[in-house]
Amino acid sequence: MERNLETICIQGGWQPKKGEPRILPIYQSTTFKYDTSDEMGRLFDLEDTGYFYTRLQNPTNDAVAAKIAELEGGVGAMLTSSGQAANFYAIFNICSAGDHVVSSAPIYGGTFNLFAVTMKKLGIDFTFIDPDASVEEISSAFRPNTKALFAETISNPSLVVLDIEKFADIAHSHGVPLIIDNTFATPINCRPFEWGADIVTHSTTKYMDGHAMSVGGCIVDSGNFDWNKNAEKFPGLTEPDDSYHGIIYTEKFGKLAYITKATVQLMRDLGSIQSPQNAFLLNVGLETLHLRMPRHCENAQKVAEYLASNDKVAWVNYCGLKDNKYYDLAQKYLPNGSCGVISFGLKGGREESIEFMDNLKLAAIVTHVADARTSVLHPASHTHRQLTEEQLIEAGVQPDLIRFSVGIENADDIIADIEQALNR
Repeated sequence: MERNLETICIQGGWQPKKGEPRILPIYQSTTFKYDTSDEMGRLFDLEDTGYFYTRLQNPTNDAVAAKIAELEGGVGAMLTSSGQAANFYAIFNICSAGDHVVSSAPIYGGTFNLFAVTMKKLGIDFTFIDPDASVEEISSAFRPNTKALFAETISNPSLVVLDIEKFADIAHSHGVPLIIDNTFATPINCRPFEWGADIVTHSTTKYMDGHAMSVGGCIVDSGNFDWNKNAEKFPGLTEPDDSYHGIIYTEKFGKLAYITKATVQLMRDLGSIQSPQNAFLLNVGLETLHLRMPRHCENAQKVAEYLASNDKVAWVNYCGLKDNKYYDLAQKYLPNGSCGVISFGLKGGREESIEFMDNLKLAAIVTHVADARTSVLHPASHTHRQLTEEQLIEAGVQPDLIRFSVGIENADDIIADIEQALNR
């Protein structure tokens, strides 16, 4: 029976049997016992399912991953130690040295640097495109060795709303999957698989955790992409894996081929696992995700309208405002609200924006976004500090841009804090 998102948030993932704990336990163990050597050997050969070492799988983690997969409408998921690890694994699972990926340019600064600098050192090349460009212009960035198209549902911090159907059509016309980072929208406000996306990633550190308690990430597989259709593009999935006695993931695991390979190969070798303790805390956050997201959006809408009416504010970017460039796309993909993050600039420019932030009292300057508490950050000075001026503009980050993450406090108190800071 298909369940509503609210029910999945509460009851997804962990289904206790008779006499088992009602609340998801923390399986704080590195290892798991078996009675015979053959039983353990079959696990290592992927002939049986089960737990033997937490670096690969852990019952706490798997329950939370199953909840997120159900929320997104996917066939399987894998937790990672961070959102950065999730995006790295999502790409690296189907790419190797000499391959190429097309990515939307306005993405989180850390992800941009991961792609443009670190993964380039591994021999994987990226071309960054304007997500608002025409189908023809975006298609021209593809090469014979292109393996994926990547974008964010709502970009951090430029708040570009992605035309998911357009991107899915482009990706599929070139025989590659569309990978979408759905961190800001969460599956409560957008489920990219319903619009043609193939793989979804999350920084669970943000709204999913919701309380700034634990760093984590997640990859969700839709199970919909046909890896065999262009088998030569994805040899890691469609050809024998010598490290597992020649198994072929698409033959042995079907729709679970991609997420199984990510788990048994990448997590085995690279080990960026989320701790069971952090997975437990993430699950606590997920239980209220469906309650918190509407409040974030409601508060952000009020704050955005206040900023738009203030004569000291030069510009406001929030897709809930009717004059916003992405309002129509938001109504299509995010009809119930987008997120609690607003970007804006002051008429005094970069220095005045920084001074304004220093005057805030309720909102805290932190290297974080998207949790219960209102926070603020100047991306050009902080998260995107490593980018050049040209890269900042390419990523949609103006020098005066303030990223304001609206929490779930009383909206009037948040607005009062903004007002006193502006007046000072």
